[in-house]
Amino acid sequence: MKSKPCLTLDDCKKMIAACEAEARRNQWEVVIAILDDGGHLLMLERMDGATPANAEIAVRKGRSAAISRRSTKAWEDRIRDGRMAILKMPVLPVQGGIPVIYQGVCVGGIGVSGVASHEDEQIAQAGADVLAG
Repeated sequence: MKSKPCLTLDDCKKMIAACEAEARRNQWEVVIAILDDGGHLLMLERMDGATPANAEIAVRKGRSAAISRRSTKAWEDRIRDGRMAILKMPVLPVQGGIPVIYQGVCVGGIGVSGVASHEDEQIAQAGADVLAG
C-alpha cells in the first residue's frame, strides 16, 4: 500500500496566515479557501469586506485546482485558446486557484477570490510557498 503526505490543520493555518499577510500587504479584501487533494474544504477565511460570493468562488477555484492538479489559470488559458469543451468540465476556469504540491505530490488546493484574478493567484501562491520552503 502507498502512503502519501496530507495537509494538517497546522499546515492550513500557516498557509492561511501567509495568504492573509500577502492580501493585507496589498490592502486587498479576499476570501481564502484551503482544500484537500479530493477537493474537500479544510479551512476558509473571509476577510472583512469580502463578499459572500467571493466565498463560493474561492472554494470552487481551490477545488478545481486540487482535483485537476493544475492551476485554474491553465484552464482559463485553454478556453482563451478556443477549447470551449472545458466549459463542460467540473472546474472553474478562472485564475486564482492553484494546486498545493508537497514532495512532488498534490496535497490540496488554494482558492482566492476578491480582487483581480492575477492578484488572487498571487495571494494563493504565497500560501502554497509555505510548504515549498
